[in-house]
Amino acid sequence: MSKFDEKVAQYSKFMDGKGLNYDADLFRAVTKGLGPSIYKRDAETVSGSDAKELATVKKNFLMKKLGLAEGPKLDEAIAKVVEAIGKSERSKYRAVVYYMLAVEFGKESIYK
Repeated sequence: MSKFDEKVAQYSKFMDGKGLNYDADLFRAVTKGLGPSIYKRDAETVSGSDAKELATVKKNFLMKKLGLAEGPKLDEAIAKVVEAIGKSERSKYRAVVYYMLAVEFGKESIYK
């Protein structure tokens, strides 16, 4: 199993443990889109309580990658995803957060 496959399996197990439904092919594509960041401990996770980190998710992923316009819906979606994963969960994997946000905004086509 490649290191990439190991990471996908790790994140999939995490989602299964949280009872989150997901499309395995789409999830794999979102994870692949993160590139080498998934192999760096600090970069592979998102801090749900760090305003600067959440602003980066909004700017770099939601606005740049998904092409969404600035607005309160972006912050609401991020809060919804953090809540679904669990505010107390220390390891909010970036691949999981990005996958859930892409689905939330119906932007799956970007990864197909």
